[in-house]
Amino acid sequence: MSLKSRTILGVLLSLLLLGWALRDVSVVEVVQRISDADPVQFGISILIALSAFHIRAFRWGFLLRPLGTPAPFSARTAATFIGFAANNVLPARVGEFARAFVLSRLTPVPAAAAFATLVIERLLDGIVLIGLLFAAMAAPAFPAEVSPGGVDFRGWALTAAVVMGVAAGALLLAVAAPRYAGRIARLLSRFLPERLRAPFIETLRAFAAGLRILTDIRLSAISLILAIGQWSFLALSYFFAFRAFGIDHVPWSGAVFMQSIIALAAAVPSSPGFFGPFEAAARVGLGIWGVPGSQAISFAVGFHIAGFLPVTLIGVWYLSRFNLSWSDVRGSEAVVENEAVENEAVKEISTSRSRNNLS
Repeated sequence: MSLKSRTILGVLLSLLLLGWALRDVSVVEVVQRISDADPVQFGISILIALSAFHIRAFRWGFLLRPLGTPAPFSARTAATFIGFAANNVLPARVGEFARAFVLSRLTPVPAAAAFATLVIERLLDGIVLIGLLFAAMAAPAFPAEVSPGGVDFRGWALTAAVVMGVAAGALLLAVAAPRYAGRIARLLSRFLPERLRAPFIETLRAFAAGLRILTDIRLSAISLILAIGQWSFLALSYFFAFRAFGIDHVPWSGAVFMQSIIALAAAVPSSPGFFGPFEAAARVGLGIWGVPGSQAISFAVGFHIAGFLPVTLIGVWYLSRFNLSWSDVRGSEAVVENEAVENEAVKEISTSRSRNNLS
């Protein structure tokens, strides 16, 4: 699917979800509730949310270790904020490509290898979020009714778990049996247009360096533990935001649940900033605890915008600090893919020369 098609699909889906979430909700009431929110608890929630980006940058360091290339915490932090800012303002979810691209410009880490580590990071995030989702639903405080509006959360969670399991299996196969994985990749590439087959295969091969962490049990365990810690800590931002908006009866386990479904909802195609999926997931999720639609939407809009603005501004500041531009970030996906193909081409030339010398 082309960038234009993905953008159009994302915008349309966002508008549909946003329209559904805002139905029968008074804009005046939402604005009033946001202005009446407790500033101290709301401020604490946003500080926690911003702190989680530094935890993510710290986690990333362990994923990058197998590459054997220095990547300072400051560079990882800058790349992380720029990547999430890119997701906020640019279409087609270029944030992960932007993170890899920026890190490759600030450190010697190759962009393709950095992107591979982000694939692992997202996989760990998905596993942890689904695990926390099931844990929250198993908590005694979770309401018996789990299907407001006909939404079967356990069914969706099981579906997501299967998808994550398949993705994890594919990555493990790529590490444990690279030749077999290569055959599967070539088989799958036959379903792509001919012009995309070579870039697809070479990009997958370039991931190999970034997937080395999967062979290190200690680093993998540390990365998983840090992911659990990050998302458990980040749930506190939802908890304090609930209290700021007078949602006092939803416990911390409820905040964990809400965080998980909102994060999973943000994975669907949407407009920049995830507006639409965020608000729809918040309304449906909080409906389990009987939170009125206007109150749920007030929380969602206020919390979403309050997180959106500082992350975007910090990302812009980092761009300016390192003399980068949005045009650089916008083309990061092509840069990562081209680098992967070029690196593989160099390897093929080197291998061919070695064979000729031996003969």
